[in-house]
Amino acid sequence: MLKNYIKIAWKVLLRRKFFTFISLFGISFTLLVLMVASSLFDHTFGPQMPERETDKLLFVNILREQREGGFSSSGPPSYRFLDQHVRIMKTPEMVSINSMFFQVNSYINNRKLALDIKYTDRAFWDILDFNFLEGNGFSEQDVRGANRVAVINENTRKQYFGTDKAVGQYIVVDQVRYKVVGVVEDVPALRLHSYADVWVPISMKSQEFNRPGLRGTYFATIKAKSADDVPKIKEEYAGIMQEVERQQAEKGTTLSSHPDTFLESIARTFLSNGKDSGLGILYVIMAGLALLFMLLPTINLVNINISRIMERSSEIGVRKAFGATSSTIIGQFIIENVFLTLLGGLLGFALSAGVLWLINDSGVIVYANLGLNIRVFAFGLLLCLVFGLISGVYPAYKMSRLNAVEALKGGTK
Repeated sequence: MLKNYIKIAWKVLLRRKFFTFISLFGISFTLLVLMVASSLFDHTFGPQMPERETDKLLFVNILREQREGGFSSSGPPSYRFLDQHVRIMKTPEMVSINSMFFQVNSYINNRKLALDIKYTDRAFWDILDFNFLEGNGFSEQDVRGANRVAVINENTRKQYFGTDKAVGQYIVVDQVRYKVVGVVEDVPALRLHSYADVWVPISMKSQEFNRPGLRGTYFATIKAKSADDVPKIKEEYAGIMQEVERQQAEKGTTLSSHPDTFLESIARTFLSNGKDSGLGILYVIMAGLALLFMLLPTINLVNINISRIMERSSEIGVRKAFGATSSTIIGQFIIENVFLTLLGGLLGFALSAGVLWLINDSGVIVYANLGLNIRVFAFGLLLCLVFGLISGVYPAYKMSRLNAVEALKGGTK
């Protein structure tokens, strides 16, 4: 029976080319927007290189100070704060302290090259899962000895050495000569906690280690032993912050800092009321936007399908006169609509792949590698089925309720 429904649906879609074109355009355009947005979201927040184990990773990247008189400020913590209070935490498996990335200049063949440099410790390479193309991350001995060694990304290797191997060779960055010990696959700029062009030992900035104050230019990357330990890490960190705040009480300072996932940190920055991360509000906003994008094409398809009643009422009347049941008519039109939606979905996927390729090639997002992976593909397929069912149920039900005599006269009541 399903095979017959599909044959009928195909014939109907070919016969009514205008409605088919309008429906395909609406579905494919909507899925194009949703797929690009989903791919961008997954690329930024999903488990991607080098932050593959996102369920175990937390980041401390903001510390807020509220002082008497209403003065408040926020920004990355200082190295001293992270070293004295975060690195010593007992619950995490590992803690890394690394700097923000900074743009510096390098020169190759009388050509200036702007590079982003990040200062890291050894734990940084153990916590994050980089794709090494050559060599490895620098060692603990390199960090302790402030050795002038560097890990570079694939693009920097290409700029300096072309197709030659880079490990063992030297680059000069910000007037400092480093020996290359590793080359990694380019990290997208949206991965703010791990992105850089060049990574060097954090001990190269040792003059800042004992600088007083709670604020600076550093992040902490925390890895839990398992996802179940994440709440325990947050609880331990809350206790640490209470103690630090108690030490600052004589200055009349109230502190706020949290170990967050990257998504939580974005929500806390823009949507938090100070009591929670604001992640729930962010989910509601994203769900609302997704629902809006789904609702518009669904309403469009419903209207198109209802319009088709006017010109297909005679057909329904004939079928009813020859004994077709309401369930048969409903089944036909639902299958027809799902079939149409899946065709639009395939077209939308093809267009999405093309648009994502253009975004990657344009360099708008540095080192972007947007793609339709299995998570994005599954989401899009689910949307296709939802569109097909929702937009087909009501028109199909209304068609099946048509009186045979009225339908043959062209009525729709």
